[in-house]
Amino acid sequence: MSLSPVRRRTLGVVSGLAVTALLPALRVRAAAPPARVRVAVGGGERHLLRHLPLTVAAQLDFFRPAGVDVIWLSYPNDALALQAVQSGVADVGAMGFEQALRSQGHAVAVRSLVLQARTPQLMMAVSTRALPHYRTPKDLRRCKIGVEEWGGLAHAMALRVLALAGMGPQDATFVLVGDGARALEALRAGKVQALCHGDPVMARLERSRELRVVYDTRSLAGTQAVFGGSVPGSCLAAPVPFLQTHPEHTQALAAGVVRALKWLQTAAPADIVKAVPAEALMGDRRLFLAAFDRVRESISPDGLVPQAGAQTAVKMLAVLDPTLDARPSALAQSYTQEFARKAKQQFNA
Repeated sequence: MSLSPVRRRTLGVVSGLAVTALLPALRVRAAAPPARVRVAVGGGERHLLRHLPLTVAAQLDFFRPAGVDVIWLSYPNDALALQAVQSGVADVGAMGFEQALRSQGHAVAVRSLVLQARTPQLMMAVSTRALPHYRTPKDLRRCKIGVEEWGGLAHAMALRVLALAGMGPQDATFVLVGDGARALEALRAGKVQALCHGDPVMARLERSRELRVVYDTRSLAGTQAVFGGSVPGSCLAAPVPFLQTHPEHTQALAAGVVRALKWLQTAAPADIVKAVPAEALMGDRRLFLAAFDRVRESISPDGLVPQAGAQTAVKMLAVLDPTLDARPSALAQSYTQEFARKAKQQFNA
């Protein structure tokens, strides 16, 4: 059916007016800046290998197209990053999955929303100067073992290594050495004879042959050998009220990380070197690539938390903290798969 010239002109005017009326709203929508989200990064710098997916997502600008502008807040360790989130200084924390487990039952508990690494990426190593003839964990008896923080997964791993040799916490002395620089200093000064820590400090000390790695959770097999099962590594975690009040921001964070995880699955070493800032290369490109090659298997393929891994982690931490709630109901509160699963579907990860 054809329209008369008058009616066509009328419809054209009406359509034009409708579009004109919509233009201000369209302009406002297009000009709306990404929402700012404060992320507290545990471990000193977000460029550590355990936070490599986060670094890639930031450097390749995966967050802003998804709708968030990330403000980075750096903390020496995961415990302080968790405190920043619990106190409201930060909205989200980049930390070890065990922090989400340890926060349950506290006034402000956090929940993992996307996983960066599916193993802890920790190593147990001995000083080649202090223990040149090390053969088994029994040689650690009466030694001083350095750990980054009390009650963390490194502490639990060191206890587990002793247990593998039939020993308990009374058979060694644990020393708080803090972050990488202080851990390196403690080993070189002879304050500890062994370290349970992560890269980059361990990679540097191993290359200079100042220590020998005897247990390694940078791989799935190594994690199985120490803990008897899989254990999740670093993740992004936030309080439940944030997840419920800002689901779109949470989804944007998960999308950025999962997109980076997928990119890392096929990225060549040269691509990774180009994608990360110079300060992330540990001061040595070859050292960084060697360390990355050892953790590549550890990187989560899709951001999802393995349920069995969460169960193993809480079992290990309960050795240090008998008050830790290890019931399935509490474990279920420590993570959500909702946001990572949607991102996985979005990027076919």
